[in-house]
Amino acid sequence: MIKLTRDMLTFSAPAEATSILNKLREFLIERNIDCYVVGGFVRDGLIGRINTDIDVAVAGDATSIASEVAEAFDARMVPLDEVNQVARVVLIKIQGHWHLDFATLRGSIEEDLGNRDFTINAIAINLAESKEGWSQVKVIDPLGGCHDLSRKLVRAVSEGSFRQDPARLIRAVRLAAMLNFSVDTDTEALVQRDCKLLSKVSPERLRDELCCILETARAYRALQQLDHVGLLEAFMPELTATKGATQPKEHYWDVFDHSLETVAAVERLLREKNEDRVDDILAPVPWSSEMAQYFDQEVAGGRTRRVLLKMAALLHDIAKPATKTTEQDGRMRFLGHAKQGAEIAVRLMERLRFSKREIKMVQLMIEQHLRPGYLVREEMPSNRAIYKYFRDTADVGIDTLYLGLADHLAARGPMLDLAQWRAHADTTQYILSKWFQEQKAVVPPKLIDGHTLIDKLGLTPGPQIGELLEMVREAQAAGEIHTAEEAFDLVKKRLGNNS
Repeated sequence: MIKLTRDMLTFSAPAEATSILNKLREFLIERNIDCYVVGGFVRDGLIGRINTDIDVAVAGDATSIASEVAEAFDARMVPLDEVNQVARVVLIKIQGHWHLDFATLRGSIEEDLGNRDFTINAIAINLAESKEGWSQVKVIDPLGGCHDLSRKLVRAVSEGSFRQDPARLIRAVRLAAMLNFSVDTDTEALVQRDCKLLSKVSPERLRDELCCILETARAYRALQQLDHVGLLEAFMPELTATKGATQPKEHYWDVFDHSLETVAAVERLLREKNEDRVDDILAPVPWSSEMAQYFDQEVAGGRTRRVLLKMAALLHDIAKPATKTTEQDGRMRFLGHAKQGAEIAVRLMERLRFSKREIKMVQLMIEQHLRPGYLVREEMPSNRAIYKYFRDTADVGIDTLYLGLADHLAARGPMLDLAQWRAHADTTQYILSKWFQEQKAVVPPKLIDGHTLIDKLGLTPGPQIGELLEMVREAQAAGEIHTAEEAFDLVKKRLGNNS
């Protein structure tokens, strides 16, 4: 293998990262330990992206070296793979957490790079030869990774790359989505050849790769590619039945394409692509920096609300094929598809080891995804209707409103009626304004509690207490009662006790 080096390429890295690396260089030079910076940090630095995970390959026991570094840097060491000697050092700095991931060199640096996944990740920097400022670097690039970076290509290092680690199959598509690159034609053919190997990948790794895809602004395109190469069906076989499943004439696409188009609509509604101009479709849709922050909220394991919204968008109609019936007049019906679809989504997400909270959130979004459409009428929904909506959608009321909008866009496609769309968007804006500005009405403060009903009316604890309290909250949200006395009178009236 020829050692290809490139002198003084432009490199971009935050000051905190270069400070960490300079300190690491001095630490390892003192101990006469060869070290190379490799992987995503090098790749991203060469194309001007920030990456807080710094992969380093060391000539020695990586776990022991990481432990020494953690002690010297006043950081924390976490073993990642003791068998293969991989360990992480977590450093907490002003700009956030930085990870130094140590691995033991597999042979020479050229041999080590030859065992990596993709050429753009098989570029190294000899830490001992690095300069203080890191604005210019010399790289070791035996496989043409720099050339592939310039061509924006994800190319496998070798013909057997995916057989070495089948998780690389979905990672190829994830990298293309994350970097806005394309998968090399020969590499795509290898993915199609080896797609069945995906069954060997742990559910957790599949989940993480999928969620990294959904976090990007190009999830729709990536899902199309996953389907094209046979990977989507390999780990989400529940979607197979939706292909070719026809829908009523109001729908432009079949169920499968509609589901992917709903993901695309979410990306558009959440303003994920900077090139999206505010046109007649986006103009009436409520949006703000606060809303962007809302969808950026982390739910579990670094996964955000926007990821779960796209997951719900992908799965929201998954039960339509199973619930489809055709009336004598030719009308298609999908009775119960929301509830059954939520049940299918639960099983799928449990298999992929999502957290209980994530599963519950997606379950609720799918169960309730038709509700926003029911609220679009000639008149704006009442406080009572808004209260019931947020009561039933719990933690995903806002998310479900945007799922409803995305579903609308993806149903009509180019046949979209702009007047109907504006009415839907205006209703969404009204509901959100009620939520943000008048939460006391939507989620009213408690006027009476169960103990009061038991003590004053001699009721026994049981489901009836909960039903009566819910009746009070609903009337309060509708503006029909305002005081504890009025609440108590309402309960007595319901019980037929006016004394």
